[in-house]
Amino acid sequence: MDVDIGQVVRSKAGRDKGRYFIVIGIEGSDYAFIADGVLRKVENPKKKKLKHLEIKNELIGEIKEKISNSKRLSNSDIRKALEALGYMPKGEEV
Repeated sequence: MDVDIGQVVRSKAGRDKGRYFIVIGIEGSDYAFIADGVLRKVENPKKKKLKHLEIKNELIGEIKEKISNSKRLSNSDIRKALEALGYMPKGEEV
């Protein structure tokens, strides 16, 4: 499974099953750190096995660029990107 920073994924297992996230980090070849800006914030991303993620074809270049250039990534950046692609209902707050 090839996953890249900035890629949209959907959780296949766990209490967050069915939710969409963006990969903000990768650890080894088995784990990814994911955030959605609502339940999982950038400051405390979820570490999840790749086998529990469905990898989507969308890659958000703006987020990948911010992370690779060590620029500040905000939760609103994540939320706006997911909303723009239709993966998060507009105005969803928990």
